[in-house]
Amino acid sequence: MNQPPRARAAGLACGAGKPGPLNAITDVPGVTVGHCTRAEGAIQTGVTAIRPHSGNLYRDKPLAAAQVLNGFGKSIGLVQVAELGTLETPILLTNTLSVGTAATALVRDAIRQNPDIGRETATVNPLVFECNDGYLNDIQALAVTEADCHAALFACSEEFALGAIGAGRGMSCFGFKGGIGTASRRIRLDGRGYTLGALALCNFGRAGDLTLPDGRRIAPPKPAETVEKGSVILILATDVPLDPLQLRRVATRAGVGLARLGAFWGHGSGDIALAFTTANCVNHDEARALVPFQRLNDGKIDRLFEATADSVQEAVLDALITADAVTGFAGHHRPALREVL
Repeated sequence: MNQPPRARAAGLACGAGKPGPLNAITDVPGVTVGHCTRAEGAIQTGVTAIRPHSGNLYRDKPLAAAQVLNGFGKSIGLVQVAELGTLETPILLTNTLSVGTAATALVRDAIRQNPDIGRETATVNPLVFECNDGYLNDIQALAVTEADCHAALFACSEEFALGAIGAGRGMSCFGFKGGIGTASRRIRLDGRGYTLGALALCNFGRAGDLTLPDGRRIAPPKPAETVEKGSVILILATDVPLDPLQLRRVATRAGVGLARLGAFWGHGSGDIALAFTTANCVNHDEARALVPFQRLNDGKIDRLFEATADSVQEAVLDALITADAVTGFAGHHRPALREVL
């Protein structure tokens, strides 16, 4: 597909930090992203997959943490992440009524790699996040299949499409067409370069509230709603060694980027951020009683907080500026932000 110019090229860069080579979550070494898109008349939906690393995630679990900004959501797997501070499957994003299907697909994928799951060793915690794409997508059709989920997992790579793609196909944002966006920032610590990257699934924001980095407030020509009732899922990745408490603090700062855009996390929103590090992993088969561990000096963590706020803000703008207009279920339409700018 032909990718429209991204937010930075359209003059919508955020903050003074320097992005990575791709300005994407996949600038973090080992992280990959893939999509499967369903765009067939009233069916406007899909799946987006994020692989934290290319190995066996059940055997080598990245440390992680989540922050729920507003909990009107139906995600799977957050309880165990909060308790143990690890991931053990890829992350799938999809629509609200397809969460169970996506979870089953992740379980099957994990069992395929680890036949001992649930028999000789523990069960597995699939991690699935959702937004409600029911305005543009016939969500009751339950169109997403396990095959779609496996296709997204198989498609994971460093370079991936943005906008009305994958899980973002049927999403809306500030009254415009929403979707998938991404951004990254480079960080120097002890003379070495690190990266923090964000991926945003954007389905939130009241029409007329969108605020651009230059202060302009932008509204669609004919707003369909006047209340805030959407959702946003933010996935943050870094190769800085952090512990789960630090990761939760980083995830919390994702809210700064959303607030800069004019969002206030309304009553009906499912606004969730999850952060993981590729630098610290837990070995499922570890035999030692004590293991060595490295973590960032808390006195240096502000650099990650700033990188998070800037990356999230730009990732959302990236989704908006790259998303094409879509007409879907019941003739509902969302215009592209590019049409107004």
